[in-house]
Amino acid sequence: MTIRIVRLGSPRSPDEGLRLGTVRRPPRGVPKAEYASRNWYDVWLPNLAPESETVKLALGASTDREWQRFVRKYRAEMARPDAAHLLATLAALSHQTNFSVGCYCEDESRCHRSVLRQLLFEHEARVSA
Repeated sequence: MTIRIVRLGSPRSPDEGLRLGTVRRPPRGVPKAEYASRNWYDVWLPNLAPESETVKLALGASTDREWQRFVRKYRAEMARPDAAHLLATLAALSHQTNFSVGCYCEDESRCHRSVLRQLLFEHEARVSA
């Protein structure tokens, strides 16, 4: 059993399981009833997405130093009790079932998914490579 880290909207992998969207906003122009059938997500978890101001830091990061500023701020958000409990829940579920988490960004290395992947590892989740 594992968690896959995915780009929302991408084709699903076999045995991927439930897809969780860790984004602040739903996909534009897509009817809510079609989120799952169009491979966006089955369940929306905006609590694991960076806050709007933090997203701006990520989008504006052109240097490693600026990116690290985003990482620190996002990690601080994820250390809050509600997010930390959610991360712990996902970590526990990863030992029982397959599911995936993701967002829209094309490049995972410059996306909160890369930090989320590490946070899940730190919570002892089973995360696929």
